[in-house]
Amino acid sequence: MPAVVESAESSAEDTERMKFESPGFVEYRLWAKGRGGFLNWMKIMHVLDAPLLVTDYDELARCCVGWASEPRCHLLEFVNTMIVTMRRHDAGFRESMNAYDSLVPDGMPLVWCLNAAGAQMKDRVYGPTFMRRFLETAPAGSTHYLLGGSEECGAKLREIFLRSNPGIKFVGSFHGWCNADGTLKGDAEQSVIEELNRVSPDFIWVGFGTPKQQAWARRHKHQIKRGVVMTVGFAFDANAGTKSDAPGWMQRNGLTWLYRMVTEPRRLGPRYFKWNSLFLYYLLRDGLRGRAVTAR
Repeated sequence: MPAVVESAESSAEDTERMKFESPGFVEYRLWAKGRGGFLNWMKIMHVLDAPLLVTDYDELARCCVGWASEPRCHLLEFVNTMIVTMRRHDAGFRESMNAYDSLVPDGMPLVWCLNAAGAQMKDRVYGPTFMRRFLETAPAGSTHYLLGGSEECGAKLREIFLRSNPGIKFVGSFHGWCNADGTLKGDAEQSVIEELNRVSPDFIWVGFGTPKQQAWARRHKHQIKRGVVMTVGFAFDANAGTKSDAPGWMQRNGLTWLYRMVTEPRRLGPRYFKWNSLFLYYLLRDGLRGRAVTAR
């Protein structure tokens, strides 16, 4: 990972400027000493009580590089309306989500809600797009692990991103079965964690799909010694080309869910109908109480 060089600068915010240096990657970051690290200066707003970072692709990428340098496991989730609603409605899923360190708004309806409360976001941080942009520009020498998806999908992801960014390294993968409770099938339950701690990847990309990937992350967070765990689900197939993503105009207008529902009606139709309806219900109910979107 990039070396960290601290300057002597300070401010009224008691911050230090940190510089990450690696071939082709030079970025300045603000670090707040003793106050929660990279998150303390980032704005957080709540939608249906879910704490969402008000951020963008570039800022989040810089934070991920910083989190990867820390001696602990950091969980990052890309949150759409379904996940926000499941977190609100389902106590078991909320317990899984409470294990996460950072949640970012992945869906345009969430961005609209946040902007209505003054967030001034220009775009969402869509999981498939973030995965593509990050792997194309990740620091040379950074290490990555793929967890989930099919063997074919994993092979295509490695081929695509090693071609676009030869400096990164894929140090392992697992493409087997994940159970509903987040356990892996058979001996993989133990062997995958052992491998993760042995190869110690900077970034662990998880594509089991919701809610399995969140259950896996919660169950195993305390066993993973370091690295940024990003649960990105559909991003595996979207970037490998094994499934098609919504066209840009649908994404910009908050219709990604509709495209995916049309392409996978049996699997996604009932799910999206239930959770989108509940999202609108909770948004209206909390909105009448002044609690739908809060900056706290």
